[in-house]
Formats: sequence, structure tokens, C-alpha cells
Amino acid sequence: MQGDPGSQMLETLLTGAPVIPVLVVDDVAKARPLAEALVAGGLPVLEVTLRTPAALDAMAAMADVPGAVVGAGTLLGPDDVAAARNAGAQFGVSPGATPRLIQAAQEQGLPLLPGIATPSEAMTLREQGHRVLKFFPAAAAGGVDMLKSLSGPLPDLRFCPTGGIGHDTARDYLCLPNVLCVGGSWLAPRDRVAAGDWDGIRTLAEEAARLPH
Repeated sequence: MQGDPGSQMLETLLTGAPVIPVLVVDDVAKARPLAEALVAGGLPVLEVTLRTPAALDAMAAMADVPGAVVGAGTLLGPDDVAAARNAGAQFGVSPGATPRLIQAAQEQGLPLLPGIATPSEAMTLREQGHRVLKFFPAAAAGGVDMLKSLSGPLPDLRFCPTGGIGHDTARDYLCLPNVLCVGGSWLAPRDRVAAGDWDGIRTLAEEAARLPH
């Protein structure tokens, strides 16, 4: 079975750094310096979640940062896909997957990292050609043990686990052969973003970029 072209692009993209920062941006004015700090720290692939009114404008601002590869997270339906594409997103991330969401991403030409939490969900997406999946919510859905279990019957799938992962637990996931990277919100604490502590955020990124990968 031929793989989805978007999955092939995502696999190349997600092997570039061990961690994708998962970002909740409240203030558009903070978007560009936040992206600059993360890219300077060695984490160029960024996920901006569509959880705030500022998200789309923040995404557009980050897309102009040299070296940044900006994706849209929390895509729930076709309208989100279209809005993310228009804002300059180069890929999309969803907590789950529905037929309408998958179709919209294909029609928009937006590579999608669809979320799964069970073997059946993974198998369904595999039948559709997807080879790179988000495992969410990782910690609550079985964590490292679940991913180890999935590697036997589904050896051709690769995962980006997200949800409940921090710097101290990220390496446990990254050492698994079926994990390309992890997603984490610890890279951009809201208090540091609000304070404009870009040096501190760059330091967090540098520490994450050094994780075994």
C-alpha cells in the first residue's frame, strides 16, 4: 500500500529536531520573538494551537521568521484547515481524525499529523496511507508502554507522542524506534512568554534540542 505523500513529508520534517514546541499564544506581539527564541535554540518546527483568538495571526507572524516551520494544532474540522492554510501553516496537527478532516487536509494540500489513542484508530489511518501519527494524549493513553506494544503489530508506523510529556520524560519516548519526536508545551511557559523572557525560552529550547534523538 502506497503511503500518503503528506506522511512522507512529515517524517522528513519531524526527524529534524527531537521536540516540537506546542504553543498557546495569547498576544500576537509575542509571536515573532517567541519563534525567534525557539529557532535560535535549535527547535525550528513549531505547532501553534488554535486555542486563542490570536492563534492565526500569531501563526502568520511566526511563518515570517527565518528558519521557522510553522504548523497549526488543534485542527478539528474543514474550517480550521482552511484558516490554517491561509495563515501560512506548512502542516497541521489534530487531536484525533475524522473523515471530513482528513479530506479537507488533502484538498487543501496540507500535510496532516492526525491523532490516535488506540490500535484501531492507528489501523484505520494506516489503511488510508498514513504512516506518521500523533499519539495523544500520550501519558493518559498508556505512554511509553503503549508505544512499545504498538511497534510489534504496526512496525511501519511512526509517532509523535504529545500530552503530559515534559523534559524529564521526553527521553523515555525518544529512545523508542517508532518515535520520531515528541510534542511539548514546557518549552514556552505562559509566564515566561508574558514576561518576554526570550533568553530563558531559548535556554529551554537548547536543552530540549540536546535530547537523544
